[in-house]
Amino acid sequence: MKRILLVLSVLLGLSAVLLSSPASESNLSLERLIQAIRSEVYPDEAMDFMRRLYSTDRWSTFPKYAETAEYLKNAMTGIGLQQVETLAAPADGTSQFGYWTEPLAWDVKEARLEIIDPALPHSERTLADFQKAPCSVCMWSGPTPPEGITAQVADLKETKPEAIAKLDLHGKLVLTPHNAADLKWALAKAGALGAINTSTENPNLPDGRQWVNAWGDNGWAFTKGSTRLLCFSISPREATLVRKLLAKNGTVRVKATVESRYYNGPYPYATAVIPGVDSEEVLTLGHTSEQGAQDNATGVSAMLEGAATLNRLITSGKLPRPRRTIRILTMPELYGSMHYIATHSDRIHRTIAALCLDTPAAAYELPGTEYTFFMNPQVSSSYVDAFVLKIAEDYFPTVDMGTPDPYVRRIGRLWHWSPFGTGTDSYLGDPTIGVPNIWVYGGSGVVTHHNSEDTPDRVDSRSLRDLSTVDAAFLYYLANAGRDEAKWLAELSESRGYDLILRSVDSYLDRIAVAKSPQELGGLLLEAKQKMTYLVGRGIQAVNSVERLVPEPDRGALQTSLAPLAARLNQFGDNQSLRIQNAVRARAGVLGISSPIEPVETSDPDTAVASSIVVKRVRFGTIPLDDIAPDQREGYPSGAWDIPVITALYWCDGHRTLAEVIHLTKMELGPTKIDFVGYFRFLRKHGYVEFVKGN
Repeated sequence: MKRILLVLSVLLGLSAVLLSSPASESNLSLERLIQAIRSEVYPDEAMDFMRRLYSTDRWSTFPKYAETAEYLKNAMTGIGLQQVETLAAPADGTSQFGYWTEPLAWDVKEARLEIIDPALPHSERTLADFQKAPCSVCMWSGPTPPEGITAQVADLKETKPEAIAKLDLHGKLVLTPHNAADLKWALAKAGALGAINTSTENPNLPDGRQWVNAWGDNGWAFTKGSTRLLCFSISPREATLVRKLLAKNGTVRVKATVESRYYNGPYPYATAVIPGVDSEEVLTLGHTSEQGAQDNATGVSAMLEGAATLNRLITSGKLPRPRRTIRILTMPELYGSMHYIATHSDRIHRTIAALCLDTPAAAYELPGTEYTFFMNPQVSSSYVDAFVLKIAEDYFPTVDMGTPDPYVRRIGRLWHWSPFGTGTDSYLGDPTIGVPNIWVYGGSGVVTHHNSEDTPDRVDSRSLRDLSTVDAAFLYYLANAGRDEAKWLAELSESRGYDLILRSVDSYLDRIAVAKSPQELGGLLLEAKQKMTYLVGRGIQAVNSVERLVPEPDRGALQTSLAPLAARLNQFGDNQSLRIQNAVRARAGVLGISSPIEPVETSDPDTAVASSIVVKRVRFGTIPLDDIAPDQREGYPSGAWDIPVITALYWCDGHRTLAEVIHLTKMELGPTKIDFVGYFRFLRKHGYVEFVKGN
């Protein structure tokens, strides 16, 4: 019965939209655009891009990254893009963009790790050889004397910092069961010579080596003050051998030889455009400088092929030149994009939307390889969220998946959406940057993330075709969007607003149905009412965000046409709040509660303090704390990837009180256990934020 009522509510709430929508032509133009792009994509060309990128980036040295950037410059020129540029962030270990400190440049010529005691056959004693397996030496590993260095292997059993501090690790190479990068600062404090990483995201790849691409003492980047420890990465098969030898002999000695260097150099990247008629831009970005074919040579090659496809269609006259410029940006993850944002703020200011391709392009037949679209943070709710899902809805059902069984034919590839996620260049929706940005990600089937087994033979040209098509359709449609398209995109956003509200209502109805006390019902009533208000606000924000697509003089007329959409969302939210109230009343009757259920607000001792604080952000982007040692952070997490603190930071606009920020963060994420008052005081103490008022 609840499901029937839900469907009826949807039909009633959406009927006005369905009857009055003038958007059919916009929808048809998107479908025709997708068909035109798909017919022009060259998957084999995309595969060639991918293989060439992999051939240099797999070495994970800065000179090889320079070769990648030079190749991209030539490839962009070759496919007819214009204003091709090679740029570079300063890889000096000190420069900051936002609060992220750029790494030192690094190179390695030779690196070997061999067991010398006990004596083993020649075929078994080599654990690492950079020339045969680049992943066998960790990025930013320190050097040894030319003749090498011998050391005892210590098998780490306890990985908590306080336990490591009590161990005798001085001068030893430590066999680490967890990613060596996470333990680096503790190993450095304990006087270790370095680490032998045995951690892997997929132990079922017996000869795969995890790529350790972080070796800073305080975070990802190896900066000027980082300790120059050795670091190797060995396979599960080799880790088993070393541990057996330790169990049998008590000690294992190895010889390490590393010819590496740190230096001030460039962190290179490339960008180019398909010129539009005016100065606004639509952006696609993806990162280079990673060792894998799936992560992320596929994302970059799909961007190249998408741009090549659009350029072919435009130069042949099948598509008109777009109104806005389409830009492709290929750069080191985060460190490159942050440098670009900081040094090209004029371009960023003119950019209306972005699509980030950090993703595998894995075989169709493998489970878990469908694509996921990560939305904007809700502080930046945008029409872009609904639009990219519309592209997926129109494109993926037409894909012929194919099967080995001639009697079974599956049409339509699975896809999903997910709330905002960190971990890549998905952060442009940060209000201090202001570019709505979707991240496209696909599973790799067999998990090869940051593993030497991430090789070109695991890439599927059909998946590359799909990525190229979605990327090109997103870019070109928005590059041409004007008033008519804006209205249609607003209506897509209105419909998505209804969907998000209904999803939330459904969860509250489930919780109300099993509530056991007046207090619990009162708490749910308050929480649900607040959530309805919040979601309606996000929906209206997404609807109104289309104003960016029309010139200033036309925005007044567009706003007038959008007013009914906002009114309908408000009415829909009121109706769903009424459903919640009725459900609470019905549950109270079942429990034999005769008195009316009133909203119950739980007391929070920090609310009064938080209400007196207003946080002002000082720089754009997140706060990784990479200039503070982990044991000096007072227990607070790095803001590089931690979703709760990042979400709260994004809501800080210099006007909202911290109490409002905390409330909005909980509306977006649900309950959190972070001491936000303490965290923001900690940030202020270290100069990362300012308090407009409060102490």
